[in-house]
This record gives sequence, C-alpha cells and structure tokens, in this order.
Amino acid sequence: MSQVDIRTRDGVCPSHVFWPDVSNRCPPVIMYMDGIGIRPAMVALAEQLSHHGYFVVLPDLYYRSGPYAPMNAKTTFADPVKRKALIDTFMSKLTNALVMSDTRAVLDFLKAHPKVKLDRGVGTTGYCMGGALSLTAAGTYPDEVSASASYHGSRLASDAPDSPHLLAPKMKASVFVAGASDDPSFPDEMKARLEQALTDARVNHVVVSDPAKHGWVLSDTATSDAAGIARHWASLVRLLDQKLGGNITLLDEMKS
Repeated sequence: MSQVDIRTRDGVCPSHVFWPDVSNRCPPVIMYMDGIGIRPAMVALAEQLSHHGYFVVLPDLYYRSGPYAPMNAKTTFADPVKRKALIDTFMSKLTNALVMSDTRAVLDFLKAHPKVKLDRGVGTTGYCMGGALSLTAAGTYPDEVSASASYHGSRLASDAPDSPHLLAPKMKASVFVAGASDDPSFPDEMKARLEQALTDARVNHVVVSDPAKHGWVLSDTATSDAAGIARHWASLVRLLDQKLGGNITLLDEMKS
C-alpha cells in the first residue's frame, strides 16, 4: 500500500493505492467510497481487491471538507446529530460533477503510473453513494471505463438531472449492479427504471437484487452480511477478470 496525493482541479485528494506484489503491470480499478468515508473497512476492501491482480485507487472524495477522523459506520447515520454533521460537512459539498472532475485527475494519475496496464481500460466499483459515482464514471468517461460495478448503490435512477441512468446511452462498459433487496434508496421501481435505461441503450449489463440490507458489503456496518460479502467478491472479480484480466497478471507471474 502507498498513500499518494492526487492533484485535482480543486486541490489535493489523498488516496490509498494498492497493487499486488508482482513484477508486471496490473489493470487499474477506481474504488468509490461509501457515505461514511475513508476508514479501515473501506481501505481493507481496496486492499483485498488488489490481491486479485488489480492496481486499486481509493480516493478520499471528502478532501474538500478538510481532514477528518474515521467515522463509525454503525452510529453515524443512526445518530441524528452525527447524521446532520455528515450531510452538512461532507455530503453537501459533493456532487457528481465534482467527483467526475476528481476522476479525471485519478485517470491521469493511472496513465502516468509505471505499475498500471491500460490496454483493456479501467474498472470502477462503488458502494452506497459510490455505486452511483461508479456508474456515472462509466457514462462520463466511456472511452476509458470498460467495467463498472455498483453495490447497494443509492439513487441510481432518480429524477435528478445528474442521475446515472441518464448516462446509459454514452456507456460502453459492461455494468453490474447489485442492489439490496431491502433498500429505500433503491426501491424496485428504481431498479426497473435503471434496467430499462441500460437495456434501451444496449449496455451489456446485469441488475440484481441481493437478499441483504443496504450497506451489506462493508465489514463495519450494522447490516454487514458474510454471505453477501462473498457474493460481492464473486461477482466483482468475475466482471473485472472478464473485462480487464486481473488474475492473468498473477498467473503470468507464477509461470515466470
């Protein structure tokens, strides 16, 4: 692991970067954090993905609000005072447009890094609010993002003018979306709207309802689910391997 500062249009975005201990270059994946921000559980998720043969960048999208202590995933949203502070201090300063500007900086960072292999494009994955950002990246940078995943993503097909589903006609990536079966921020009618938008745009995609509650992938949430986490890894690695070939790098290293 290394921690790097990626210069963006608006400042410096602290980012965690992981890659496997191999001599060859690795396909890159941008991981978009959930609403609780950067903390050990989020960092561990990025590190684990790198073990599958990927160069993973986890940017701290809350950098515009200044440094902050890791937040408690089990109490931040449950406590009205902490929830308001999270929304007012962090979430209110973040828009899809701002994050896509940051994403441009991350993509440029990946292009310049000697450990990155870009011949099959870039992968993205995201959780909660990061799920929407992952899909938005696929529609904003279609010539660079070739695989995009979203897990318990929220508001993926809303009435907002920047809703990710509106970018479906621009997407060239293969898309995998796993929504929670119990999630008010991504109800069945929204799943259907997203499914229809991706189908109409002829995007190679899968949209499923995982039998879990919102937030199930992160190990520190109240809804963390071991079986759901395993399903997450199986689907994410399958998508990335098919489009980017991450495990090929590890196999090549073992053969050499």
